[in-house]
Amino acid sequence: MDDYDTNKFLIEILAASIERWEDQAAEFSDFNAAVAETDTGIALLKTLMDQHGLGVADLPELGSKGNVSKILNGAEGKKLTRKHMEALGKRFGVPPVLFF
Repeated sequence: MDDYDTNKFLIEILAASIERWEDQAAEFSDFNAAVAETDTGIALLKTLMDQHGLGVADLPELGSKGNVSKILNGAEGKKLTRKHMEALGKRFGVPPVLFF
């Protein structure tokens, strides 16, 4: 928008309407369910990996490539530990709490 301040009220109404539609529309039900089940720490890690062009071999903080794959795919018993979160926070310059 060229003149956000002038149109702020209309933008906020439109944004609320779009959000309500996305939350309730049948077309988004599968997507919304998947988002609700997503581990936010893993989603953040995948986003950081994408932004930095990293693969499973590029995260020694999490161990072997196999271990990284298991963590990213939510394998039974494989989750980010506090130690992982602290190391990832330091590496990417973000608060470790974002991975919780």
